[in-house]
Amino acid sequence: MHTEDVISWLFYLLPVGFILIYYSFAKKEHKSSSQTLSEVTEAGLTEPASLHPVIDPGKCLGCGACVTACPEGKVIGLIHGKAQLIHPTKCIGHGACKRACPFDAITLVFGTEKRGIDIPNVAENFETNIPGIFIAGELGGMGLIRNAIEQGRQAMESIRKLSGIGKGKDLDVIIVGAGPAGFSASLSAKQHGLRVVTLEQDSLGGTVYNFPRGKIVMTAPVNLPIIGKVKTRETTKEALLKMWLAIEKKTQLKINYKEKMNDIKPTDNGFEVITNKATYQTRAVLLTIGRRGTPRKLGVSGEELPKVIYNLMDPAEFAGKHVLIVGGGDSALEAALSIADEQDAHVTISYRSESFSRAKQKNQDKIEAAVKSGNLKLILPSTVKSIDENNVILNVGDNEKEIKNDGVIVCAGGILPTPFLKEIGIEVETKHGQT
Repeated sequence: MHTEDVISWLFYLLPVGFILIYYSFAKKEHKSSSQTLSEVTEAGLTEPASLHPVIDPGKCLGCGACVTACPEGKVIGLIHGKAQLIHPTKCIGHGACKRACPFDAITLVFGTEKRGIDIPNVAENFETNIPGIFIAGELGGMGLIRNAIEQGRQAMESIRKLSGIGKGKDLDVIIVGAGPAGFSASLSAKQHGLRVVTLEQDSLGGTVYNFPRGKIVMTAPVNLPIIGKVKTRETTKEALLKMWLAIEKKTQLKINYKEKMNDIKPTDNGFEVITNKATYQTRAVLLTIGRRGTPRKLGVSGEELPKVIYNLMDPAEFAGKHVLIVGGGDSALEAALSIADEQDAHVTISYRSESFSRAKQKNQDKIEAAVKSGNLKLILPSTVKSIDENNVILNVGDNEKEIKNDGVIVCAGGILPTPFLKEIGIEVETKHGQT
């Protein structure tokens, strides 16, 4: 056969080869993704926790860019040649899939038809329907640290352009909350020379501060006002807070800790902000208070005992003790795992459902491994009936079970600040699969 003939044959065979390889890959991907979706559905893990993608099958051409772009792993898969959300509870709202899609087939939404999420209505500049009150960070739906930091900075850029800023005797802005968004906003306000007071009812870091010890916090390089680019990608809670504390000291940033905002009232020139320590007059208010709100209580006898807490600070204090974790979300599972690593700790998880449907898969996998190794016990489904000095009584079906107990950690989420927002006139919308 002449060289020209060989080249001619190759010219025709190569496309066929590529097509066969593509279909082989597509078949394998379809089988793997379908199996994952089936397992997830059977386990009841079908409701995403917050912001997540919805894929338009009419626009999707099955290129798989979204599948490989997701930093959380097998969250999106290809089924019948179309992208599909196959592991909703693993999605934490990165948005990398949307940015990677070349066909604009992905929309990021809040809530689902089954489970709505209350989100305050804010404009592109983060201002609410009440002129002068702004919302940024987790309360507005952006739970990722890097997104919250950027929103805090952007919100302050909007606030400093308001009429009346820098004039009169009132403060320019009060920032409520010193989590990622509030910390960034505070640095920005200082950078621009604004008259600002930052209020924080607990400690620097907000929600991050209440994470269990050693929790890995996923971040990406971000730009902090005054500091510039911070090249942090994956770090622990402790390392992140240590960095923020160093920045706070370096920049001489002032934050009023243990000062809780109780009310906001409109005035002729802005707002009156009332706290547990003082009353302030300000032109603008930036709410970066997160979504946890006030810890949700169980409402059972004995809950007022000192051994009952709502945030795990140091697992080491539970070494050698019998601990009950109440809850089935990521915070509950992570708290249980961190205590289970302590010497001679006896950890039990009580949860009202049969599965941890709202927890990340990696946490569920770790719990399963810990149970198999004997490091902790599960009592599912169950609820707490009562607590006393030495024991806890659980309702397990139609029966009661008494277990020895030295400490109870309630991880039942919080009462969202939605009623307060509505009370001061901020519009809140329940999102059911909407942007």
